[in-house]
Amino acid sequence: MNQAHIPPLRYAVLTSLALGWICLSPLAQAAPDRPLLPLLSAAQIAGGCASSIADLRSRVAALEKLPEAAARDPKVLFAQWNALLIAQEDFQGPTELLGEVSPDKAVRDAAEPCMIEFSKYSSDLYQNEKLYSMFKAVEPADAIDRKLRQDLLWAFEDTGVSLPAEKRARMKAILTRLEELSQAFSRNIRDNNQRLIFKPGEVAGLPPEYLAKAKRDDQGNYLLGFAYPEYIPFMENADDSAARRRYQFAFTNRGSAKNLALLQEAIVLRKEMAGLFGLPSFADHVIRRRMAQTPQAVNKFLAEVRTAVSASEKAELKELAAFEAQSLGRKDAKPAKPAKATLQRWDVQYWQQKLKRARFDIDPNELRKYFPADAAIAWILHVSGIQYGVEFQRVDAPVWHPEVQYYDVIDSRTKQRISGAYLDMFPRDGKFSHAAAFPVRGASTAAGRTPISVLVANFDRNGFNGDEMETLTHEFGHILHGVLSGTRYVSQAGTSTERDFVEAPSQMYEEWARNEESLALVSNFCNQPCPKVDAALAKKLTAAHNFGRGIRYARQLLYASFDMSIYAAQPEDPMAVWKRIEGRTPLGYVKNSQFPGQFGHVMSGYGAGYYGYMWSEVLALDMLSAFQGKLLNPEVGARYREKILSRGGELSGMELVRGFLGREPNSKAFFAEIAGKRLQ
Repeated sequence: MNQAHIPPLRYAVLTSLALGWICLSPLAQAAPDRPLLPLLSAAQIAGGCASSIADLRSRVAALEKLPEAAARDPKVLFAQWNALLIAQEDFQGPTELLGEVSPDKAVRDAAEPCMIEFSKYSSDLYQNEKLYSMFKAVEPADAIDRKLRQDLLWAFEDTGVSLPAEKRARMKAILTRLEELSQAFSRNIRDNNQRLIFKPGEVAGLPPEYLAKAKRDDQGNYLLGFAYPEYIPFMENADDSAARRRYQFAFTNRGSAKNLALLQEAIVLRKEMAGLFGLPSFADHVIRRRMAQTPQAVNKFLAEVRTAVSASEKAELKELAAFEAQSLGRKDAKPAKPAKATLQRWDVQYWQQKLKRARFDIDPNELRKYFPADAAIAWILHVSGIQYGVEFQRVDAPVWHPEVQYYDVIDSRTKQRISGAYLDMFPRDGKFSHAAAFPVRGASTAAGRTPISVLVANFDRNGFNGDEMETLTHEFGHILHGVLSGTRYVSQAGTSTERDFVEAPSQMYEEWARNEESLALVSNFCNQPCPKVDAALAKKLTAAHNFGRGIRYARQLLYASFDMSIYAAQPEDPMAVWKRIEGRTPLGYVKNSQFPGQFGHVMSGYGAGYYGYMWSEVLALDMLSAFQGKLLNPEVGARYREKILSRGGELSGMELVRGFLGREPNSKAFFAEIAGKRLQ
């Protein structure tokens, strides 16, 4: 996931690591001229928010008063605009990040009202008729300026600059309320510290190392919360089906009924927003600026995916049900005549893992021995370094939590520091609960500005399994998109691309988590001897990843279909939609479950955009073909860095991919992949 921000920012933890030669030993001290994120206190956020916005409004007033000759000079006008966005980013970026990751609740609480004020300011900015007229009149000097001008005109128009005064005011009110709703939705999940009580008999099957670190009460019961390192291993290993059902139900409902009401209000407001522009739906409003262009194109794509995966999903579930029956010793468990499917949703992960172990001799818990946390992190830094011609050097810099690490990103050829990256890798109470890249500081060559990106995740401190390695490479793909950005303007930096392209670089990078050549390097970074990934294990990892492909893509299809449905021309109650759409799936709807209440994507920047994960994968797999199976190829990596990563949003996603591949992109690799017939 790539963390989403309001304009002008870009869309979407651990004990001290010893990272071998990658780290400076002892750690280098932060140089005075090194740009770092300010660790704002609650008082600094509360006191600085108003003054920051006041300063921005003064800058806007000055920009409005540019002499006519200067206003018509794209170099002058765009430089002034770039400076304005940089000033905004310098306070808004750190504040928004700390609102999600600070261990101090007072800081998180102070950030929320500040983001509301920035939302109001942003609405005023993009409803400024004077500035809109200036950008409309200026003649761009080159293709980069033309793209910037087009992006700006769309931003102004989509915020309502051309609407009548009454509608403009209503648009501003809607945007402010949507920010409030999004914050409340996220807070209800982030600050939910509920722990479920499980008796010792309910945790049979879980690895000893999992149980050893789990919290317990005075009676010896286990107290488990909603952090991924607690929840996922339980669902994959706990033998007690009733315990799995209880845990999944609580996890799915962790957003509470409050979030359903918030989502319902957001759906209604977004419908109204589209109506202000004379558009039939919110989906029409947002998709017109993306690669897909229309909801009809999206729905056609989803229909094609449905045709491709429907049969395989049913076959895989039937196979799991038969395996379950055989394993439990049912009388109807006959290999020649598989048992009737009795699987429930809370059983799928468990029996998938059982079947994987039986078929591929691969245990996700055993994989943690191959990928200790410190080694996995050192590995991704090393592989990214050799692939894209950079070095990651650990620096002793101020951080918001002792487990957070900061790295300078050094260009291998010039030996110049080009960017910085923070890694906040492990769970804690009150922290953002998923995995995401926060591009808090964008690049701008015109302003001599180097970027900073932050990886926020919730990994297991004891080591990663195969799925977590894929998450690591995925999110680091976003990080690379940010820290290797070399864009002229900050608003085009890094992941400032179309929502249905932004996931492509990160999805492509997941391939490195299953590649023998790259994974064989992990053992080089183990503090204690650890087993080395060989060809046989790499083959098993790929097979295990491909296993359950139909179920996985069908679930993504379900999420995307739900998202498109609630933002369609005639929106409905989200729970009614969910019950209907999930009810059509082979496993049906789980009674009284409230999945939409914790589906943060549809509240944030992925509203009417969740399809973008699969749409981006089309491009990811097509771009992967350029490596021809040799992933650690610095020559192709250098071209990819130049043509894709460094360009950010200076060109459209289609133009970027076309420039990298040297041909028109196509979907052949994607549909071959979901059919289990990879082309490469």
